Amino acid sequence: MPKFVIERNIPGIGRKTPDEQAGIARASCDVLDQLGPTISWVHSYATEDKLYCVYIAENADQIREHAKRGGFPADRISEVKALMDPTTAAAPTPA
Repeated sequence: MPKFVIERNIPGIGRKTPDEQAGIARASCDVLDQLGPTISWVHSYATEDKLYCVYIAENADQIREHAKRGGFPADRISEVKALMDPTTAAAPTPA
C-alpha cells in the first residue's frame, strides 16, 4: 500500500503542550477508527508551524477525507516513491 507524507500548516504546533498534542493525536486516531483498516498513521514530525505526517493509505483521497473529518489541514500530500538513508550510499551501482 502507498505511503504518503502530509504537510500541515498549523501555526504554533511546535509550542503545543503535551496535553494539546495528545488531544490532536486522539482526534486523528478517532477519525482513523471511523475510516477503517485501509489507512494508518505511522508518525509525525512537528516543527514551529508545520506538522509533517507519514501515513499509509490506499490513495490521497483517503488522506483528504481524514483531514476533512478531523478538522485539520492537509496542505500538501506527496506519495513516497523511495526511502533513502545513510545505507543508500552503500548500495551497488547498477551495471
